[in-house]
Amino acid sequence: MPGLWGRTMTILRAKFSRVLDRAENPSETLDYSYEEQLRQLQNVKRGIADVATAKKRLELQYTSMQQQVEKLDGQARDAVTANREDLAREALTRKAAIQGQLASIMEQGQQLEAQQQKLVEGEKTLSSKVESFRTQKEVIKAQYSAAEAQVKIGEAATGIGSNMADVGAAVERAKDKTAQLQARAAAVDELTAAGTLNDFTSSDDDIDRQLKQISQSGQVDDELAKIKAEVGKGDTPKEIPTGEEDKTEAS
Repeated sequence: MPGLWGRTMTILRAKFSRVLDRAENPSETLDYSYEEQLRQLQNVKRGIADVATAKKRLELQYTSMQQQVEKLDGQARDAVTANREDLAREALTRKAAIQGQLASIMEQGQQLEAQQQKLVEGEKTLSSKVESFRTQKEVIKAQYSAAEAQVKIGEAATGIGSNMADVGAAVERAKDKTAQLQARAAAVDELTAAGTLNDFTSSDDDIDRQLKQISQSGQVDDELAKIKAEVGKGDTPKEIPTGEEDKTEAS
């Protein structure tokens, strides 16, 4: 049973592959592959833009927090001047917390910068490959179109194409039908002349037809005899007069 199932699946895959091969258009496949690569390239560019946006937000946040650090430092100094050590301590505590966040933000910004550079390099490589594929696919499509046209021209010239085969078969059928009609017409004429078939368009019977044939045959014989007589009379040589005859006539 497993062997039979395996053979069945092999046959189905082979037939399915043949159907796909017939349905596949290389030009369409190449164009689809190129469109997929363009979509991938757009996704990479979108990723670069997202990373750059995130990095810019971190930079703005870093700037804002740096301003807070400077403000808190000023507040601590003012509190010391006003003999408010408690306020100065509070300001310095907040300043220290913000400075700790600034270090984390700076580290995140560096990571985003490295990621952005990596994406930019990948985008350049992918863009170069996509452009190379675009040129290659256009060459392949042109070659495929030329080969397809050459095959069609060759099939048309030799008559092996499907359309030309249909035309050739139609011509042969027309010739056969014409030959059959010609043979039937000749047979009908022969049978009609022999009297086997009756000509319903004529009022003459068999006797009338035979009498007409005899009459036509006699008329032909008479004309032939007349022509023979005329030809024979024209070919009779004329006698050339001699000198003796002239003397006799003179005396």
